[in-house]
Amino acid sequence: MNAPHSAGLAQHSVDNPESGDSKVSLTSSRKTTLQALTSAALVLPGLLLSPAQGASPSNDSVSFQYNRYQEGKRNLYNVHSNLKPIMVDVVHGSGNFTFYDRVKFSFSYTQDTWSGATPVTTAPLVTNGNRPILQDSPQGVITVGASPLVNTQVLLDQNLNPLRLTPETGQVIDPRNVLILSSASPETRNQANFRLGYEWNEAAVNVGGGFSLENDYESSYGNLSGRLDFNQKLTSLKFGAGYTSSETSAILDPDLLPYVTRTAYANQIERRSGSEILRGDRQDWTANLGLTQVLGKGSLIDANIGYTHSSGFMENPYKVMTVIFINPDTLNPGSNFPIIGDARALLEQRPNIRNQLALSSKYVQHISPVDAALHLNYQFSFDDWGVNAHTFEADWVQPLSHGWTITPRIRYYSQDSADFYQPYLISNQAFRKTATDASGRQVWVDANNPNQPFFRNGNGNFFDTNGNLVDATELNLQPQLVSFDAAKLPQNFSSDHRLSGFGSLSGGVVLNKRFTKGVELEAAFEYYTRASSLKLGGNGQSSFADFDFYVANAAIKVDMEAINSRMNKEAGHNHADHDHGKQHHGTHSVPAGIMFGHMLDNPGELMVGYRFMYSRQAGDMLRGAHQASDLSIVNEGCSDITLCRFTHTEMNMKMHMLDIMYAPTRWLNLMIMPQFMDMDMNLRQLEGRPPPVPGVHEHTGTGGHTTGGVGDTILSSLIKLYEIPGHRLHAGLGISAPTGKVDLKMRRMFQVDGGLFHFDMQLGSGTWDFLPNLTYTGTSDRWYWGAQLYGVKRMERSNESGYRLGDIFQASTWGGYQLSNWLAASVRGIYTFRDRIHGDFNEFNARIGPMDFPANHGGQYWDIGIGVNASVPSGKFAGNHFAFEWVQPLRDDVNGFQLEREGALSATWHYSF
Repeated sequence: MNAPHSAGLAQHSVDNPESGDSKVSLTSSRKTTLQALTSAALVLPGLLLSPAQGASPSNDSVSFQYNRYQEGKRNLYNVHSNLKPIMVDVVHGSGNFTFYDRVKFSFSYTQDTWSGATPVTTAPLVTNGNRPILQDSPQGVITVGASPLVNTQVLLDQNLNPLRLTPETGQVIDPRNVLILSSASPETRNQANFRLGYEWNEAAVNVGGGFSLENDYESSYGNLSGRLDFNQKLTSLKFGAGYTSSETSAILDPDLLPYVTRTAYANQIERRSGSEILRGDRQDWTANLGLTQVLGKGSLIDANIGYTHSSGFMENPYKVMTVIFINPDTLNPGSNFPIIGDARALLEQRPNIRNQLALSSKYVQHISPVDAALHLNYQFSFDDWGVNAHTFEADWVQPLSHGWTITPRIRYYSQDSADFYQPYLISNQAFRKTATDASGRQVWVDANNPNQPFFRNGNGNFFDTNGNLVDATELNLQPQLVSFDAAKLPQNFSSDHRLSGFGSLSGGVVLNKRFTKGVELEAAFEYYTRASSLKLGGNGQSSFADFDFYVANAAIKVDMEAINSRMNKEAGHNHADHDHGKQHHGTHSVPAGIMFGHMLDNPGELMVGYRFMYSRQAGDMLRGAHQASDLSIVNEGCSDITLCRFTHTEMNMKMHMLDIMYAPTRWLNLMIMPQFMDMDMNLRQLEGRPPPVPGVHEHTGTGGHTTGGVGDTILSSLIKLYEIPGHRLHAGLGISAPTGKVDLKMRRMFQVDGGLFHFDMQLGSGTWDFLPNLTYTGTSDRWYWGAQLYGVKRMERSNESGYRLGDIFQASTWGGYQLSNWLAASVRGIYTFRDRIHGDFNEFNARIGPMDFPANHGGQYWDIGIGVNASVPSGKFAGNHFAFEWVQPLRDDVNGFQLEREGALSATWHYSF
């Protein structure tokens, strides 16, 4: 799902989401590799991918889609774990526009946030690699999770089979393997793609580019593609080529660092602020060629071939290989005496070159008697890693009455394992042993003079470098240890189960509704089973990694071309002369930062919009309205029994909101506004803080904390109270449904539980909230003005995590001037009161700084906003409206200790019809 895929292979090459291997998805980031799983929703034949659902992608349209990917729990056999499986929320928006009939422009933006437990390696079950985490409770000591522990010793028989010791039967061969899981805090990725094209009568060319950003991974790409039509457009030849550059800066898992051998990457590891950062670069070149042929009135065939050449760092720095080192001196074939193996973890090593070829075909047949379409797809891909994969898909697109379409589908995928894949390795050498010289004598050193070697012969006598016998009792001698010989290991190895042989079977359904206004709604669901036994030919040999998962999505599409065509027919004249080209009341008179600021006037009118909000805190820590010193924060910012140890240096919040409004009457509007959140925070140590407890790791957050996902959902009504020429007053009555999570937790690190995330890093309020508002707007010639009173009243005593956010009151007044018939500018003054948090966490929180205490939230704030509004007054894009506003803080008067605000940006788009 990273840039190489969109740059190189066409839509027909969308591969199995759980494999991560059929395309160039085995990147150097844990998150980017898992995102091959997490964006699996895009595999569905939804609005964003499949032309089967109606309008051509070239239509002028905008689409919004939400996807949820959810895995089931992995089988850890005898260890109970409450670690949540991988879950991903994906928000996707896209647009396609045509300029001057020939120039095409499209863009897309994707934000996905994932969290949950992810496998870091595979090991024999007898290594007990999933260490139970115990916790006291009213029911006694219970197991609440599992933490990875790779380094240990394991018993094997003389044939190197793992042994389990049982009281009943003694030594028993236990061949079972298990995934070693590590929990993770939420992580967010942002990706943007752009494409500009030009079309002739029988040809087209497109130039595209984009980027993908994460905390530890960045990539950017560019591509060129085109199409040539022949045979009266019954035959089309497609071609494309692309290049992607990627950079990895992976903070190695601190839970695993004490156990991981990483000498193979010593030159690529940077040590900074107590962390080890593994860096690597990668390049991908892609090319594809395709042919589409219309066979008859109701059928066509499509064939594609895609090639990808990848080079550079292709390892996943968060994956390790379990290697069991066996001292060859302990081997005694025929003996029943067990061998003690030394199980260690090494960062995986993959080839630095990969060449992939994908062949795909699609056959579409219209079934006239039922007016349906059958889609059959097959893809075969192979590479020089040994991963051969087959994908079979079948979709039945069945139109129903009243604009409904239902699409059941089935999908099967199978792949062979990579040549270098193994669940674990056994190496016939000691992990560490005493060094020997050329004569076979052991090398010892004096602890007081480590540069002076001594030699010990088979009789136990010690000699110096001149061959003189020495008295070892007068020296502090220790054996000089040397590590294993890396040359005796395979050149490449990985235990990533996505490189194993397996198969998957899935079934799903897509339900689509197309309205006459040019709006489409869609919902889809698909359930997958991944099983080693489903591999073609069987023998997948990775049944320990079998699991189920599902993908669900919901989408809305606005086809502006269909809307314009319909309205032109209804009006009987040019669209530019139609009332749609005129702006409804409030278009120019409301800044972007004002919600519920304008109404639709005509019964049956519909508006679809998007709202983006960004706010940033950084700079000084404040107490009230004044700067606070570190010492005052340490002593007074937390509690009587807890001294502050850290504080945040910055916090960024991004919100994406879909804004849908409908006018059943002239005096009433109904609204629904789902929200999607994305937040990040960095911390620093406070000067004068208490010294750290020796041997205890702290959740510093200096590497960055992030959360994201679905926020609260707003349902509202707007009621027109008063209207005369130039003046309008309306009231809003809304509620906020608690769909955003308030129980997000930090991952455990070194067995230290960070507990719940800070209050401001949760995704919603967790309570049902009442949102009243009152808005007045006025206009005179080119001038406009307005005012709004807005409030939030929490309607529950506390949320499921034990606290209640403070109530909010905000008053705004603004004035502006219409510079032209399409552009206006405004200035706004804002006062906001926010009450403190009531209650407190009812679950563990690490309490590391002032942001973890309810008294350090809320206050009074004064701001000024500068905004611009732009509308398209006529033409094919009439009805599109854009607004931007920057809100600059003037004064903060905070409760307790808080970080200073730097500003906020609001940007909106809406289209009404």
